Amino acid sequence: MATKVSDYVLQRLREWEVEHVFAYAGDGINGLLSAWGRADDNPRFIQARHEEMAAFQAVGYAKFSGRVGVCAATSGPGAIHLLNGLYDAKLDHVPVVAIVGQTSRSAMGGSYQQEVDLLSLYKDVASDFCEMVTVPEQLPNVIDRAIRTAYAKRTVTAVIIPADVQELDYTPPTHAFKMVPSSLGASTCAAVPAREDIERAAEVLNAGEKVAILIGQGARGARAEVEVVAELLGAGVAKALLGKDVLPDDLPYVTGSIGLLGTRPSYELMRDCDTLLVIGSSFPYSQFLPEFDQARAVQIDIDPFMIGLRYPFEVNLVGDARATLEALMPRLKRKKHGAWRKKIEKDVTEWWEVMRRRAEVSADPVNPEYVVHALDDLLPLDVMLAADSGSAANWYARHLRMRGTMRGSLSGTLATMGPGVPYVIGAKFAHPGRPAIALVGDGAMQMNGMAELITVAKYWQEWEDPRLIVAVLNNQDLNQVTWEMRAMSGAPQFLPSQALPDVRYADFARSVGLEGVRVEKPDEVEPAWQRALGADRPFVIDFRTDPAVPPIPPHADLSQIEAAALSVLKGDSDRGAVLRQGIKAKVQEILPGHRRDSGRDGERT
Repeated sequence: MATKVSDYVLQRLREWEVEHVFAYAGDGINGLLSAWGRADDNPRFIQARHEEMAAFQAVGYAKFSGRVGVCAATSGPGAIHLLNGLYDAKLDHVPVVAIVGQTSRSAMGGSYQQEVDLLSLYKDVASDFCEMVTVPEQLPNVIDRAIRTAYAKRTVTAVIIPADVQELDYTPPTHAFKMVPSSLGASTCAAVPAREDIERAAEVLNAGEKVAILIGQGARGARAEVEVVAELLGAGVAKALLGKDVLPDDLPYVTGSIGLLGTRPSYELMRDCDTLLVIGSSFPYSQFLPEFDQARAVQIDIDPFMIGLRYPFEVNLVGDARATLEALMPRLKRKKHGAWRKKIEKDVTEWWEVMRRRAEVSADPVNPEYVVHALDDLLPLDVMLAADSGSAANWYARHLRMRGTMRGSLSGTLATMGPGVPYVIGAKFAHPGRPAIALVGDGAMQMNGMAELITVAKYWQEWEDPRLIVAVLNNQDLNQVTWEMRAMSGAPQFLPSQALPDVRYADFARSVGLEGVRVEKPDEVEPAWQRALGADRPFVIDFRTDPAVPPIPPHADLSQIEAAALSVLKGDSDRGAVLRQGIKAKVQEILPGHRRDSGRDGERT
């Protein structure tokens, strides 16, 4: 039997060592589906419940494996559905390749069913490489360039294959005019800035007395080097959310996350430093960086198009984080760990005590901070964590301490709802022997997480470690938006847009063959986590949490909850609880070292 274009596409993916394609069927890729049958499902077709979820699973796979994620969808609506997940990959600089069908060439331009101008549709999300295959001889070049570009630029690429082209016999490019042969493989290089630039950066860093370091996901391959530089400079290290797992949080100088979802020590680190070193991060919120005339600054980034952003850096080093730090370290002068470093370590210790006390604040029925804080001590050292967008991301950022080989991620730049569950599905296909946990809100769970539990049920028995836990913070409110309305606009909660129906998520999990439990009392929280972590199958915990617990930003003081208080006075449906919980939570920060007990053992105040 002759090799068809569709057969060759799958063959080329195998040659690139692609093991999984996250996808959903449709007649626009019928040729590919037939080829999958002839190829004994190699690479593996992983069936999501929706094309957007297939794209998110590819993103999760890429984030947790470091390898390219591949997704596939039919023409028209299928290709459109992929877009949200693909934009998530593009904005978080993750290598993902989309393979999409298109109507047959004979129908193009005829307003045919499901005919969408995919080249125009994808020209932004896959701006670095988006091509349509119209003759077999374009292969293997198009597949090779899509994968190579995705890796090299850490971005999204797209290959569009019309339905009739998938069914053509494959003929390779010949040694002839206007033919483009290709080859496999893409070696890596560790780019290092020029020596004079390294020396300028060292001069800036050596001159500083109060050095702050900010790391992002671009520093992931340079953990040891970041630790050495932090010790040499006597610096504190803050982490952008996408870099939360780059350094362990049990290092005494690691101040944790930065930004609205960040920690007070990270806020004060940036507020008080005189020198800033940013490694592998394009953290966008410049208001959480030092004042523009406050600190001399150096940036290290592999991407020349992302260098020099966010802050008036004095020296911009374009290079691999690890190789650049290795070149920089011999030129750095060791600083004495004096008052600056001691203050950082003291602030970090106090912050974790504040987090413990905030988790102990009573709530109705359960404090969401306690839910996540209770998990912290129970986390397996090789766990893979994902947080969905919304208030769940606040508690992920603040209460979970990375250590060991833990990995974690979320939708950092797009901040889209819905990736939490598909991320951990992708992660489990990347590392089937490691446990995975998703922290999601009830809004995201209702949006798409429940359907993806069906995907979990379809595949979990293949995983070496069956543990995949979905923790739903069920407060019957689109809580992050509610708090943004209160704090940013001084507006009361608008129930028609914010109120969510109560759903029995654990019951649904059990209905598809998984396990689950509903938690409605604080003393049920830790046993539920322990039960889920010891389960022999994926597990859903439906935590009934209090929507009135405020995600107070790290720089807030009592005067800064005035807007929220005004919204209450204007008629917020939850006004009494909001005001009470806001004050109770803030008190835990303004009284460091002073615990306020009720006088009754076991009662949280």
